[in-house]
Amino acid sequence: MEDLTALDILFDTIGLIGVTLILIGYFLIQTNKITSMDILYPLLNLMGATLLLISLFHNWNTPSVIIELFWIAISLYGIYTILRNRRKGTPPDAKE
Repeated sequence: MEDLTALDILFDTIGLIGVTLILIGYFLIQTNKITSMDILYPLLNLMGATLLLISLFHNWNTPSVIIELFWIAISLYGIYTILRNRRKGTPPDAKE
């Protein structure tokens, strides 16, 4: 069995917090507490993916890094879209 260092535990904890944030967002969507157009959803995804990416710099996994980078990019796009729609006064559920 591998001996974990304090640094290993720190990066694992950061990653676990990231996973928790993403799962909270998904749970809130599934229970209709929020919609995908609530700013909280892409923010939780952005924070979660960023923390996961940080943990991956310690325990590198190329496919996981790639998916987290896309997760971050999509979350940023979602935040941008929500904020733009708010400025325009477009209803949150309107299709573009």
